[in-house]
Amino acid sequence: MLEDKPASLYSPPAREQALGALANATLDTLVVGAGINGAVAAAALAGCGAKVGVVDRGDFAGGVSSHSSNLAWGGIKYLESGEWRLVRKLCRSRNRLMDAYPSTVREIRFFTSIGKGFRMWSVFVWLGALLYWFMGSCRMAAPRYLTTGKIRQEAPVVAAEGVVGGLEYSDCYLYDNDSRFVFNFVRRAVDAGGLAANYLAVEGLEWLPDQSCWRATLRDRVTDRLMSLNAKSIVNATGPNTELLNESIGVATEHRHILSKGIHLIVDRVTDAAKVLTFFASDGRLFFVIPMGPKTCIGTTDTPVDDPSVGVTAADRDFVLANANALLNLPKPLTSEDVIAERVGVRPLAVAGDVAGRDWVQLSREHQVEVDSERAFLSVFGGKLTDCLNVGDELVSMIADLGVDIPNPNARWFGESGSGCRAKFMARAAAMELDKLTPDSASEPLSVRFWRRYDRAAFDLLDDIAADLTEAEHVLTGAEYTRAELRLIARREWIVDLSDFMRRRSKVSQVVRHEALLKDPGLEELASLLVGVSAAQQVAAFRG
Repeated sequence: MLEDKPASLYSPPAREQALGALANATLDTLVVGAGINGAVAAAALAGCGAKVGVVDRGDFAGGVSSHSSNLAWGGIKYLESGEWRLVRKLCRSRNRLMDAYPSTVREIRFFTSIGKGFRMWSVFVWLGALLYWFMGSCRMAAPRYLTTGKIRQEAPVVAAEGVVGGLEYSDCYLYDNDSRFVFNFVRRAVDAGGLAANYLAVEGLEWLPDQSCWRATLRDRVTDRLMSLNAKSIVNATGPNTELLNESIGVATEHRHILSKGIHLIVDRVTDAAKVLTFFASDGRLFFVIPMGPKTCIGTTDTPVDDPSVGVTAADRDFVLANANALLNLPKPLTSEDVIAERVGVRPLAVAGDVAGRDWVQLSREHQVEVDSERAFLSVFGGKLTDCLNVGDELVSMIADLGVDIPNPNARWFGESGSGCRAKFMARAAAMELDKLTPDSASEPLSVRFWRRYDRAAFDLLDDIAADLTEAEHVLTGAEYTRAELRLIARREWIVDLSDFMRRRSKVSQVVRHEALLKDPGLEELASLLVGVSAAQQVAAFRG
């Protein structure tokens, strides 16, 4: 779902600087859309030396990329439909992410229960998991078969009545939220010399054949001012809105999107087990109970829709709650009163031709890129976070094939800074005894959290805290963000509206009840640190 709220009156200095550089610029590539596909496109192109800009009419990662299950998994469900090539590809992509982002993309065990009457014997499901492990190059802990007794013993929260067996296998999850992971690719692009702006809408695109470039007209949704720029190529990475942009400029493609709505409900933690509990819901689809720090994320649904602007309906909520109550042993049934937050978005599924008669649930998330070579226009369809590095690599290669100069096509454009940089950070943090300042309510040491969230920019946090120890204090109750972090975010992360921080750069609004945030004594200070002179206005709007 693409947020289309009224424009804020605040534009931070970093954003204003980017807007000034974008106005009248001549780019190698303009990337339209800053979800996962657009973010990796910008990071890859900038990292390989191209002059690139990435814009989004909403916030970075404000649509599909902020509503996932926070999982980076190899697509085990596609084994059932025989898509072995896709599964192998996704497993390799998952492993690559895990290697590149060891602080963020982590192995987690999936604990799966199989009920009586399921469409295949539980031992066959385990054999499928064993094949999945081999297809993933045996990089993680091996799967194991679970008897009903083992399930009762190791996961008493699972309602074992009617369960005939199960299995445990490994995949990956994002330690922080999906939208922060996506934003860090945008930040990576900027650090490599790219330009980025949120709340900057593409009003028009015109191909100039005599100059062999595109003329883009853009509107700043904060100030309503217009600007224009030229670009040798365009990447349409607008997710579920891809066809709308293509139709507006007469680009025809073989592929199109069909949309699947998925929702998750976030509740207080239902089990201390640090595992993803996996079931097959009443309609036969995968159903997850996912650890989320002190909370639990439950879902998802898979409902065909025509419009990307979706919301959680009472039927959606009832479906998730009913399945959770049926599949889990809980002290009392979950009700809508237990829901802290909801996540809802659409999955754009790339299809070509007639899909009538195909099993909706088995349609894959594999991405497709189509190229209009005459006008240097690329359209990205489908895709999932797990496969994002491949998308970036492919787009660099395709744009080079169009004749756009890519100075360093083999450059490494992704990943955390090297182990030497991390060791230097940790040594300095230890020397100043940073972790002794970790608030008692924190779930991990400050040094670990700072490095994972901000990579080498975390050195700035050490400077700020060394100058003033109160910079290491948390500002909001129940949200692990220090004053130093909020100052860094204000400088580097284009916070236009409080929701940009609350929902996307962080998961505060997903783990803290809105009523509690409204009463939190630190809300005004947080707003002041993030949005400066517009703090009072934005707090008033947030309180509604």
